Amino acid sequence: MDTGTRYRFSCTLTFGDIYGQVIAWLVILLISLASSLALMGARQPVVALAAVGLILVLSLPFLLFAFVTTLLNHIEFEPVASPQAVAQSTGTLDRGQAPAQALS
Repeated sequence: MDTGTRYRFSCTLTFGDIYGQVIAWLVILLISLASSLALMGARQPVVALAAVGLILVLSLPFLLFAFVTTLLNHIEFEPVASPQAVAQSTGTLDRGQAPAQALS
C-alpha cells in the first residue's frame, strides 16, 4: 500500500436516508404507549410499565444498528491525486508555477 496516497472523506447522508427509520421507531413507540394505556385501564400498572420498558429496551439496539449501518453505507473515501503526480502525468507544470488549490 502506498503511504503517500491521500484520500478525501465525504459523507453523503441526508435526513431523507434515515427518515423511514425514524418513522418506524416512532410507530413502535406509539404502539407501546397505546398498549401501556390499555394495561393501565385493566388496572395492571406494573405490567404496563414493564411492557413499555421492554419494548423500548428491545427496539433501541435495532434502531441504533440501523442508524450506524446507514451512516457507514454513506461514507466515501476517494483517492486524491497529489499535484506532483498530476504534473508528472501531464507534464504541464513549470518549475515557477504553483499548482491550483481546491476550495473544498
